Order: sequence, then structure tokens, then C-alpha cells
Amino acid sequence: MIDERTGLEIIEEDECWELLASKEVGRIATSIANRPDVFPVNYKLDGKEVVIYTVPGTKLAAAVLGPGVAFEVDDLDEGNSLGWSVVARGRGSEVEKLEDLMHVETLGIRPWTDSPKFRYLRISIDEISGRRVPNL
Repeated sequence: MIDERTGLEIIEEDECWELLASKEVGRIATSIANRPDVFPVNYKLDGKEVVIYTVPGTKLAAAVLGPGVAFEVDDLDEGNSLGWSVVARGRGSEVEKLEDLMHVETLGIRPWTDSPKFRYLRISIDEISGRRVPNL
């Protein structure tokens, strides 16, 4: 279905989940003290939840203490002006129970940097949507 206002194709919910599961790097958007911020992160989809490997700091605090977070993943072909974007919204919580920690360890989240990460953030998604630039 094409959104007549924007000219973008609306991606159905099932495909949004498939696209979200197909990537390993996305961006989390948070707000703390009325100051928005966006962070690139490594992640894995676990059912209907995004799991991020992180460290204590602004990203984790804002995601856990704030009213909600947005998570975005996309794929762009700038040369051909093609691409898609999926945005998921929900609540963040830190993974703390031993059994949950053991489970998320099996997801295989691979950080791109050597900095030590030892905390997991879980985003329980309650809304997901996607848009695609149609191939004309």
C-alpha cells in the first residue's frame, strides 16, 4: 500500500518484524532531562523484544527511566534512491535475572568495539511500523 501523502510504501507488520530481525546494527532514541539523543547499537531480536549489549551510562539510564524509547533500523541504497526503515517503540528495562541473562547471552550479540560491555537492555516493543521507497 502506498501512502498517498508521502509516496512511500507502507510495510506490513509481519515484514517489519522480518526486517528488524535481518540486521545487527540499529539506533536507539531516548530522552533524558528533556534532551533527545540517538545511539547506534548492536542488537538482536528476541521474540518481540530488541536486546542491546551496553554499558552503564546515558543510553541505559534514559531507556530504563524514561517513558519510552524508539528503535530504528534501515537499509539504504543511496545511489539508486532506494531503501526502507522500520521504527519500533516500547519500554526499556535492564536484564537482571540470572536466567534472563543466561538466555540473552545465547543470542550472540556481537559488539563492533573492544570496549567491555556487561549490561543488557531489553526493549519490549508495543508498536512497530515501516516505510519503503518504492522501486519505480
